[in-house]
Amino acid sequence: MNRILVVDDEINIREVIKEYASAHGYEVFSACDGLEAIEFVKNNDVDIIILDIMMPNLDGFSTTKKLKAIKDIPIIMLSARFEEHDKLLGFELGIDDYIVKPFSLKELMARIKLILSRRQITRNREAIFEQLVVDFDGKTVSIDGKRINLTPKEYELLVFLIEHKNQALSRDYLLNKVWKYDYYGDDRTIDTHIKMLRKNLGEYRKFIVTVRGTGYKFETKT
Repeated sequence: MNRILVVDDEINIREVIKEYASAHGYEVFSACDGLEAIEFVKNNDVDIIILDIMMPNLDGFSTTKKLKAIKDIPIIMLSARFEEHDKLLGFELGIDDYIVKPFSLKELMARIKLILSRRQITRNREAIFEQLVVDFDGKTVSIDGKRINLTPKEYELLVFLIEHKNQALSRDYLLNKVWKYDYYGDDRTIDTHIKMLRKNLGEYRKFIVTVRGTGYKFETKT
């Protein structure tokens, strides 16, 4: 059973998420502020954290920094306002998603499920697609037992596509997630990296499919 930690100074938010998530098979814990969340994580294992930004004692950004220094736990950040600066800062700190209040509980559960499923992929030591093998521990890619040379960004892009296999991803989304908002050019850089990645993958370029009008996806039946 996956374990969720909900961190919010509003008791109503904590209770409604706990009730809904528990009904969907999750074990849910709660903390009223960042300091309590940090102490909980030091002594307990959780699979994902739902974290509010505006809290007393320690805000969500400072809490994220401290949590990430303890354990690499996925974080969904909550905010009552939609400010680009807040969103960008959150992703720079390593959060996995950002949701603006008020939010749909159904959507929140869908995002939790997606993040946990992606994490499960990379928890495995490797991903195998026919003779294409991605070693997550060694951060290497091989075909027919022979290692192929990818640039760091090509590797990150491939892993991200695999984590979201069979999902159509826009160029902007790929830039935001793989380049972490530190790229200020245009989305043509995605096309360039996809072109080079396909070249390096040889016959297994077939897995990287162009989605007309959108972007790309890693398409496989497995």
